[in-house]
Amino acid sequence: MFFKLFEFSGKNLSAFNSNLFLMPPKYSTANNNSDAIRRVQVCLAILKKMYPDAKPSLNYRNPLELLVATILSAQSTDVQINRVTEKLFKKYCTAKDYANTDLMELENDIYSTGFYKNKAKNIKGAARLIVEHYNGKVPKTMEELVTLPGVGRKTANIVLARAFGVIEGIAVDTHVKRVSRRLNFTKNSDPEKIEADLISFAPKEELDSISMILIYHGRKICQARKPKCEICTLKNLCPSSVIFMGK
Repeated sequence: MFFKLFEFSGKNLSAFNSNLFLMPPKYSTANNNSDAIRRVQVCLAILKKMYPDAKPSLNYRNPLELLVATILSAQSTDVQINRVTEKLFKKYCTAKDYANTDLMELENDIYSTGFYKNKAKNIKGAARLIVEHYNGKVPKTMEELVTLPGVGRKTANIVLARAFGVIEGIAVDTHVKRVSRRLNFTKNSDPEKIEADLISFAPKEELDSISMILIYHGRKICQARKPKCEICTLKNLCPSSVIFMGK
């Protein structure tokens, strides 16, 4: 497996803390520079060591619950979504339940997740299509999933990987986007382009793991407003640490 290509300990990690891996902008990974690609692979391997048990935080028991929880998670925390879905999933058990419910009632049920009107509209619309076109079952392909209201590649990647074990790509959320750009894994800001860059660094079977470890690192260390560069294991491999630690 990809992450076994690099084995680290506190003793030998310093061997990689060199200027070889502090790539200036001209060594864009988009140009497939071999040193830049190896730096990315080293960083990912270290992150895997840091977060060996990284796993999704959303609670769900089936593909439909995962789909609904992921739609709800936009601009909210997984902790809050889990509070809401604890009751929601007892009330709505099938796609037909969501499709047939009164929109205002569903809005009230998910109110505390934020952006509740748009989320309720998308959930009800997605459920209706699932009932009408997929016999009440969440579809299992990227092409089908992204036709559902409120479902883009990020949500589709999450559902495919975690509900069906199908790896199509990498779910690029706000944490993945931020950490990837700060570590200079990508120069892009568009999620689909970021996904394409990340896909080029590892075998397909590792892609969901990469998404999870980047999310964990974004939540715990590489936070949006004030990253904790001083305690980050990657600080000597990260071009952005020089900027943040210099403030």
